[in-house]
Amino acid sequence: MFPTPSRTDAAGRFDWLSATLLLGAVLLCYYLVPLLSLFVAQSPATVLRRLSDPVVVSAATTSLAASTVSAAVATVFGLPLAYWLARAEGRAATLVTAVVVLPLVLPPIVSGMVLLTVVGPGTVLGSLGASVGVPLTRSLAGVVLAQTFVASPFVVVTAKSAFEGVDRSLEHASRSLGKSRLSTVRRVTLPMAWPGVVAGITLAFARSMGEFGATIMLAYYPRTMPVQIWVSFSTLGLENAFPVAVVLLGVAVATLVALNALGTNPLE
Repeated sequence: MFPTPSRTDAAGRFDWLSATLLLGAVLLCYYLVPLLSLFVAQSPATVLRRLSDPVVVSAATTSLAASTVSAAVATVFGLPLAYWLARAEGRAATLVTAVVVLPLVLPPIVSGMVLLTVVGPGTVLGSLGASVGVPLTRSLAGVVLAQTFVASPFVVVTAKSAFEGVDRSLEHASRSLGKSRLSTVRRVTLPMAWPGVVAGITLAFARSMGEFGATIMLAYYPRTMPVQIWVSFSTLGLENAFPVAVVLLGVAVATLVALNALGTNPLE
């Protein structure tokens, strides 16, 4: 039989748990208080009235359109890469994974600088885009390029984890029945990994909506919501930046709700 914990051990464990909760509560308050203050700083009527401002509507429309395109691009190109990484082994896979994760750890402003060396006005791609009427900076295309660079790794990393969680024996069984690899991926792998894939797409969309550093380097215009927040704050003060900030906070909350509904924790 296992020894029964003494009352002293139980009390010590209770005290230790209480201490950890108390210390953690300080950090939780640091998270929650600023978020709650955003809602109480101005009345809902004032926020709603300012949300109808044409400038705010334009920024929200730009962010929504660009983020949708960025998430779609990340999905089309990111899922095949995620599948390859989930099934490949060796140094090549390790190196490719490092390259995929790099945009996540780069400061966003540095990401914008890096992109300017490739698609800026004086580059080959930038000049080519401008010559065909599709400028790659100070345009919606520039917004999409910036968002895709910083947000697409979420699709790859999260989908990779989801693909790795699929039982390989089910794929082997499908192949043994004469199905091609593409058919197996479409009929077996993707349906089983779908919650994780959708979680990655959702995270990429939310990250795109909140992207600021790389976007302001590539495309100050048209203004996205984060850029509009910065402009409103720097020119008119903090209060005028509240409405757009509330929208972005709503997007963040909606993302958490969606991930919870999917039952997926992308950090695991």
